[in-house]
Amino acid sequence: MSINNHPYIASPHNMRVKQWSSLLDKKYRDRTGQFIIEGVHLLQEALKSGASISVIVYDADRGIPAELLAPIYKEAANGVEWVKASSSVIAKCTGTDTAPPVFAVVSKLKADVARLFAKQSLVVVLDGIRDPGNAGTIIRSADAAGAHAVILGKGCVDLYNPKTVRSTMGSLFHLPIIEADLSELLTQAKSKGVKLVGTSLQATNTCYSYDWQQDTWLLMGSESEGLSAEVESMMDETIIIPMAGQSESLNVAMASTVLLFEAMRQRGFSK
Repeated sequence: MSINNHPYIASPHNMRVKQWSSLLDKKYRDRTGQFIIEGVHLLQEALKSGASISVIVYDADRGIPAELLAPIYKEAANGVEWVKASSSVIAKCTGTDTAPPVFAVVSKLKADVARLFAKQSLVVVLDGIRDPGNAGTIIRSADAAGAHAVILGKGCVDLYNPKTVRSTMGSLFHLPIIEADLSELLTQAKSKGVKLVGTSLQATNTCYSYDWQQDTWLLMGSESEGLSAEVESMMDETIIIPMAGQSESLNVAMASTVLLFEAMRQRGFSK
């Protein structure tokens, strides 16, 4: 991979740079069907997953990160355009205080909706989760616990918000994440015998007494408002996370993680 053949862009006012930086704005992501990923780790995960990458831009002063020169990544990047750029260009196109050594432009992901109804389905459904850090962390936890998919309903933060993407730590490339109308999908799930479960402080069943081995979709609402009335009305069962200390509650990302790992324990780590 010879960097001598890669074009160099120095000015943040370059037309291509303006196009790339516009992807920090949702309306341009929606218009183009593309988004930005930042940093070596996210790029590695995108390459391994076979995501559609149109261009990789790296800091000319620092060179191509050594990790990306490994054979597996060099092969995966065949046919992808490489561009070297000034640090000011990198800074304009990324959303962090400290500019990463590399970023890439990626096509939005196509989710395999069939996995929603896999055998022993475990799906996380987010309703009105607006904080990108919480949404990204839940996606990461769902990936770690072996969930089949994550659904983002109306009112949720955009999956391709740069902060959400960073918070997933690459997990958005590992499992289907679907942005959808919840009323339609939840109705379909119920018709297939899926249990719709959510948390409630008034619940009598704990997350440890619930049978997570059955087809289950976990419904999680925003911390400030909880589930919308429409989604809450569709729940089959409510559960509570018991706490021994004096804390009133966990934030939605922490609560989701506890519930997902209890599901994982029951499904494969019961001993």
